[in-house]
Amino acid sequence: MSLTPFHIAFPVDDLAAARAFYGEVLGCPEGRSSPSWIDFDLFGHQIVAHHAPPRAEPAHANPVDGHDVPVPHFGVVLDLPRFHDLAERLRAAGVRFVIEPHTRFEGQVGEQATMFFLDPAGNALEFKAFADMDQLFAS
Repeated sequence: MSLTPFHIAFPVDDLAAARAFYGEVLGCPEGRSSPSWIDFDLFGHQIVAHHAPPRAEPAHANPVDGHDVPVPHFGVVLDLPRFHDLAERLRAAGVRFVIEPHTRFEGQVGEQATMFFLDPAGNALEFKAFADMDQLFAS
């Protein structure tokens, strides 16, 4: 499956903290930047951290397979070895998981490994992996 890279821009209240988290913890190479934004390469996708004031609205979550999934969130679907490597990298960096790495929909169509965590600005990220990538959009 060949995908076109996506682009997403999201707010952060501290560009230095975003640079450390996305660049050092997640290992995203940095692209262009300015005093108010930073481009990162997130597994081949362009994400842009834009400086913005802290948000005051409360976090929202929806129930999915017995967990409260934060909304909104973004992330990448990885293969299983990269998923497990990233989970260990996050643990080693002391990142607290909102939802610990686990298998969701076990034994069902769409079975997947998933994990949720927050960046320093409180943006929720989900990374997931499928043993069978053909089930990415299975219903």
